[in-house]
Amino acid sequence: MGTSETDTAEWYSEDAATFGDRVVAAREALSMTQTELAKRLGVRLETVKDWEDDVSEPRSNKLQTLAGVLNVSIMWLLNGHGDGLEGPGDEAAIPGEVRTILGEIRAVRADMVRLGNRLGLLEKRLRGALKEHG
Repeated sequence: MGTSETDTAEWYSEDAATFGDRVVAAREALSMTQTELAKRLGVRLETVKDWEDDVSEPRSNKLQTLAGVLNVSIMWLLNGHGDGLEGPGDEAAIPGEVRTILGEIRAVRADMVRLGNRLGLLEKRLRGALKEHG
C-alpha cells in the first residue's frame, strides 16, 4: 500500500502529529539522541523527554533555539506548517489498521495532557481555598 501525495504532505500536520511527534522526527532525522539534544539546548534530559511525550512545551526562547538546532521552522514544530520534514516515502507506508491504532494513541495522549492540565488547575484552586480557610 503506497502513500498518496496528500498523506505525505500532511504526515506531520497538526491533525496527524503532535508537537512531540515532530520534535522526535526532526531529532531522529539528524541522528541525534535525546541526551545530545538536551546538551545542545542547555536543558535537562527530562525536559526533552517531556517535550517529546507532549507533557510540556518549551518556552518561546527555547522553542526558537530548538527549531534552529533541529533545522526546522518554529511554525512547523507548532503546527506542521512551514519548513520541516517531508514525511515518509512509499516504502514507509503505514497500513490502515496501524494508522488507526496510532490515531487512537495520539488521542489518548492528548486526553492525558488535557486531564493533567485540568488536575494542575484543580490543585492550584485547592491550595488557594486552603489558604483562605487556614
